Amino acid sequence: MKVPFIDLKLQYQSLRSEIQKVMAEVCEEQAFILGSQVEAFEKKVGAYLSTTHAIGVASGSDALLLSLMALEVGPGDEVMTSPYTFFATVGSILRLGARPVFVDIDPRTFNLNAMLVDAALTPEVKVLLPVHLYGQCSD
Repeated sequence: MKVPFIDLKLQYQSLRSEIQKVMAEVCEEQAFILGSQVEAFEKKVGAYLSTTHAIGVASGSDALLLSLMALEVGPGDEVMTSPYTFFATVGSILRLGARPVFVDIDPRTFNLNAMLVDAALTPEVKVLLPVHLYGQCSD
């Protein structure tokens, strides 16, 4: 028996009419960036998270970069993160001139091992950037 890795068609079927309606509205409005649909999405996410600010971005890479920029990470700073991650995590750190500091993973979860963070701390560490994998939140 062949078991599919992920069945996007099944997921899509339950949301099909809603997705098609919104896509038609976006195409009619021709506001693919900063349009009314994006604004509505940001407001809904902000309300869900009980925050006054929520910004939709094009990718996870953009989200990482903008988050580090908001924290004013730059040259001379260190950012602790997991070595077991997509390259965009480290790419965002390097793009700002900061230096990644790798903290090894927990072999059970593959997430950053929280027990090793204290030993890796230096005065230059400005941010701890965890990576959440396989539906598990990092400690």
